[in-house]
Amino acid sequence: MTSLPGTRRLLTTWAVLMGLTVVSMVSALLDASDWQTLPLWSAALVLLATGFKAQRLLMVYLNLRRATPAWKGAFVGLVILTLALIGAGYLVGRMA
Repeated sequence: MTSLPGTRRLLTTWAVLMGLTVVSMVSALLDASDWQTLPLWSAALVLLATGFKAQRLLMVYLNLRRATPAWKGAFVGLVILTLALIGAGYLVGRMA
């Protein structure tokens, strides 16, 4: 048995990632003629979708499923830290 992800897993993950990208785009209300601050629920949805996409990239495409818990924890921790910094930046900008 190989430790690499199979074609089906890769294609399913790719399809889910593309679907979440569409969700993020729709949630962000991408209308160049009407620039406005995202509502809090929309920004939270974008961050949630981004976090899930990053987790799938780590586990499937970087194959961290087979890594030790320390590697998984380190990478997932860095993703959570990055998303927390982005969220905090959004909240600070919204309050200003």
